Amino acid sequence: MIVRTLKDAAASARKVKTDGWDSVRLLLKDDGMGFSFHITTMYAGKTLEMHYKNHYESVFVLSGEGTIEDLGTGQIHELRPGVIYLLNEHDRHIVRPKTDIVTACVFNPPVTGREVHDETGAYPSEAEMAQASA
Repeated sequence: MIVRTLKDAAASARKVKTDGWDSVRLLLKDDGMGFSFHITTMYAGKTLEMHYKNHYESVFVLSGEGTIEDLGTGQIHELRPGVIYLLNEHDRHIVRPKTDIVTACVFNPPVTGREVHDETGAYPSEAEMAQASA
C-alpha cells in the first residue's frame, strides 16, 4: 500500500514548477502502478500549448475556469469544476486559464517525475529520456 499526502509531496522534489503551471506528482512510474497521478495548477492568464504525443492524459477540473482549444478541430470547450477532458488521440491543444485552474491528472504511460514540456509541448518518451541521459 502506498499512502502520501498532497502537503508532503508538494514540499518535496515531487513538485515541478514552471512559469505557466505547477504539478505535484503523487504517483510516478517508480511506484509501479502503470499510470501516474498529479495535482496540477495552471496559472491564470497563461496560454499553455501542449501536445502529449507520447502519453495519454485525462484531466478533471477541481476548481477554476478557462477554456481548452482542440487545435485539430478548432473547437473550444469551457473548463470549470466537474469537467473532464481526455486526450485520447494525443490531441494538440491550448489551455487558457481565466483563473487558476486546479486539476487532477492521470498519465499513461506514467511519467518519471521531472518531465517538463519540450518545444513541441510534449513530455519526452521513456526512450528519449534514456537517450538524453546516455
